[in-house]
Amino acid sequence: MAGQLTRTARNRPPFAVCRAAFLRPLDSIQYFDSCQNMEIKSAVAALGALAQETRLAVFRLLIEAGPGGLPAGLIAARLEVAPATLSFHLGQLERAGLLASRRNGRQILYAADIEGTRRLMAFLTEDCCGGHPELCGDLVRAQGC
Repeated sequence: MAGQLTRTARNRPPFAVCRAAFLRPLDSIQYFDSCQNMEIKSAVAALGALAQETRLAVFRLLIEAGPGGLPAGLIAARLEVAPATLSFHLGQLERAGLLASRRNGRQILYAADIEGTRRLMAFLTEDCCGGHPELCGDLVRAQGC
């Protein structure tokens, strides 16, 4: 169990190997490279955005709607959410990289950002099943939808 807790991302040596680094202040430790930090921060933002009932319902509705998306008014009506409340939730999902919006005349259409969703799924399943993807079955293959 302890080996799992000290394992670092992408098969880097465990943190315990760098005992001298452990004694330095936390802000000086280069535990992850900056690219990995951004992946983690983006994943946390996306998962945090989805960790709310209304936002999860919006996201699922827009995934079902496909790339054409839906106007904000229709989303509000289908989910029985006040327009101001929906606007807040749409903004949260858009900032997290899970939705995209575009203007169509006087309407704003919202659609799931499929590429952002794929990046999140790829990040979550990157090291799936300890290097034995056959154990994951459809989980890894489903990302290609």
